[in-house]
Amino acid sequence: MKENFDKCLELMLKHEGGYVNHPQDPGGMTNLGVTKSVWEEWLGRPVSEKEMRALTPTMVAPLYKRKYWDAVRADDLVSGVDYAVFDVAVNSGPGRAIKFLQSCVGVTADGGFGPRTLAAVKVAEKDPARLIEQYSARRLEFLQALRTFPTFGRGWSRRVAEVKVVALEMAQGTFQA
Repeated sequence: MKENFDKCLELMLKHEGGYVNHPQDPGGMTNLGVTKSVWEEWLGRPVSEKEMRALTPTMVAPLYKRKYWDAVRADDLVSGVDYAVFDVAVNSGPGRAIKFLQSCVGVTADGGFGPRTLAAVKVAEKDPARLIEQYSARRLEFLQALRTFPTFGRGWSRRVAEVKVVALEMAQGTFQA
């Protein structure tokens, strides 16, 4: 939903947290969920650790809007589904987020969000709770298969569960920020 970006960004940023540079994280230096390489690409220049540590939600919001929210057409999704798909886009990439959605709605999972995918999503969104449940299960299944699951799996599993709960509340209109 068009009016959900700010709320979904705030929720997602709670999961992403602040500055980290875990040696086993393939993303490397990260702040507010933005990797150094993504931030450098966004700015079109190299950045220092100091710059990475200084990122603020206001600074990264336009990047999240364009590269993740818009990439998964979240404005075209119902409340709750938009949050679940956006969170996967940030955590695992927009293409994968769309593929998970496509697999849940029964269309070819090619990562492209065209008219066929949108039509299938609109049918599935008639029962948004079911779609969110399926989507969350697909996400967790993917994460459990990653080689880094033993290191990060507990946090990922918690995140999937928490996103699912909030997404379901959003879909039911019972979410209290």
